[in-house]
Amino acid sequence: MRRWPVIGAALAILWLFVQGVEPAPVPVAGALVTGLALGLPIAFLFRRFYVPKAALGDIVRGLPFVVIYLAVFLKELITANVDVAYRVLAPSMPIKPAVIEVPLRVESDAAITTIANSITLTPGTLTMDYNEDRNSLYVHAIAAFDREAIVAPIRTWEDYALRIFDEERTPSDPVPDPDAEADADLDGDDGPGDPDTTSRRQEGDADGE
Repeated sequence: MRRWPVIGAALAILWLFVQGVEPAPVPVAGALVTGLALGLPIAFLFRRFYVPKAALGDIVRGLPFVVIYLAVFLKELITANVDVAYRVLAPSMPIKPAVIEVPLRVESDAAITTIANSITLTPGTLTMDYNEDRNSLYVHAIAAFDREAIVAPIRTWEDYALRIFDEERTPSDPVPDPDAEADADLDGDDGPGDPDTTSRRQEGDADGE
């Protein structure tokens, strides 16, 4: 099955959430038609940037997780809207802006982009950047009083994204520690058997002679 129609349909569904359509059959159907009219041509034009074929079995297996992902995202979207409205209307304006690093378990471009866009579409948070070496997103939050409260919904989205995009890791796998992995890479590079280290030592001995 060709992948670009599937991506076009996914863009149409995303359009529903971006537009904030009234939950009634007629408005939803109208917005969905508009989303398809926009999403399908875009997906077709950019079809060379992704794998042209999609396995129907993988799509069927991932569909329930897509539905759950959208439901969880919608719940978080409503909660975040209420929270931001409260902070704007509160006399004391209880905000604490900060940028938080969120290491990821997903690794595919599609999964990372989906999570990054979900963060940006949720009021109160914004995806600022992605570090490929650390496989981390940098998220700006207007109320960073509790880091875990900000990261928790992102982890929930990631649990379902791991299933939707058939990632190597599973929801039960721990979140990688970028700092620990960086230290391990440095230890491995500077180990006694490292060719560069050995070469530098030999050059130092030659200079001493």
